[in-house]
Amino acid sequence: MKEIILAADKLAREEIRTYGKPMELFYDFSNETGLFLAKTLGADTEIVEIGTRLMDVALGRASSQENIENHKAMGVEMTKEFLSSFDISQEVKNKIVHCVEAHHGDIPWECIEAEICANADCYRFISPIPFISFIHSLGKRGLSFEESLEFAKTKLEEKWNILSLEICKQELEPHYKAIKKMLAERRE
Repeated sequence: MKEIILAADKLAREEIRTYGKPMELFYDFSNETGLFLAKTLGADTEIVEIGTRLMDVALGRASSQENIENHKAMGVEMTKEFLSSFDISQEVKNKIVHCVEAHHGDIPWECIEAEICANADCYRFISPIPFISFIHSLGKRGLSFEESLEFAKTKLEEKWNILSLEICKQELEPHYKAIKKMLAERRE
């Protein structure tokens, strides 16, 4: 599986360099968080590592085509194609693909690894430094400061509502409340 992990990392970083999304900070943060959660919860760390590396593999490509809402489906197809060249069981392939297709929490998780990937994805928008980096990236995309704050606030709420693991809720709740308070005070 080490070969697959290295190849997934190479593919994802090539996509980031080509299309500029997601930010490498986000990519690395989600991966590190996913690995920590997998170890803590006794999940398959290799499936989680591959899943977090591939869950947004098509984000930049979809964005460049002004089709960002389709990045998950594009990522699923890229992941299936990527995995087809490796000799691993269909069960493992299915779990990795499910990590990609379920990382927005909009379909039921069929395995703990997919739930971990979805929760790890949420950290990018609820942890202080990635949240600030996200707002900064929105400004670089041409959004005004107010538009950036509104969009970031929407992502904060979206990701908070996806969180399902108690360990994540406990860790992120103080950050979530602090960011919400900061955004509310900005309005006053």
